[in-house]
Amino acid sequence: MSETVAAIRAEFTKLRGVRATFFALLLFVPVSVLIAALGGWSAKGAIESDSPGLRSDFTPEQAGLDGVLYGQLALIVFGALIVSSEYASGMMRVSLLAVPRRGRLYTAKMAVTAAAAAALAIPVTVGSYLVTQLALGPHGSSIDASGVPRALAGAVVYLTLMSLFAAGLAATARSAVIPLAVLLPMVLAGSQILSLVGATKEVVRYFPDRAGARMLSVDNAHDAYTGCAVVLVWAAAAVAVGYLRHRRWDA
Repeated sequence: MSETVAAIRAEFTKLRGVRATFFALLLFVPVSVLIAALGGWSAKGAIESDSPGLRSDFTPEQAGLDGVLYGQLALIVFGALIVSSEYASGMMRVSLLAVPRRGRLYTAKMAVTAAAAAALAIPVTVGSYLVTQLALGPHGSSIDASGVPRALAGAVVYLTLMSLFAAGLAATARSAVIPLAVLLPMVLAGSQILSLVGATKEVVRYFPDRAGARMLSVDNAHDAYTGCAVVLVWAAAAVAVGYLRHRRWDA
């Protein structure tokens, strides 16, 4: 156990020392908060001007979670870089000399990925929600409104799982290029476009980003739990395949 703890501490040290990875993690904060503020301010103007551009299903509670859905892009980059940077620089060989048991090293890396993502996701998710409500002014809602605490918790779990999903894909590919080339376009627009196509509409519901968005649902608890199960399977599969790749191939 002490060796595992030491490996985890070493991974935290490496996280702080690799600028690109640490910057990607911290970038999650301003992106989420800025989008939350702009979204709330824009919605306030649309409500007060009775604009037809306001979504028919708009609610202040659900709008409060939009910021982190865009901020997740930074966490996806973070998850990919925390693994791939060591392969790209050749530092993985050094890490394996320090921690020869590959399973222990991989577990430590995934533990740090999850811990760092969750530790940042908790305050940022809550803060982004509050910023949106503040920007909405008199049209805002409270943080203890029905369904909101569960949706906030769902957002934290989703963001953590997506970070692990990206890390698992990076371990599988031993590069950040393929995971980012797949995940970033998918999250930005790919899944939304495919959801409009009849032939792929049902399949897209089980993509990690679409299922994850359901975890942030304020009104539908059952849908949120179903979405959580889907994302958990995606993340677990990616981490498992990444481990097999890490264990069987040369660094």
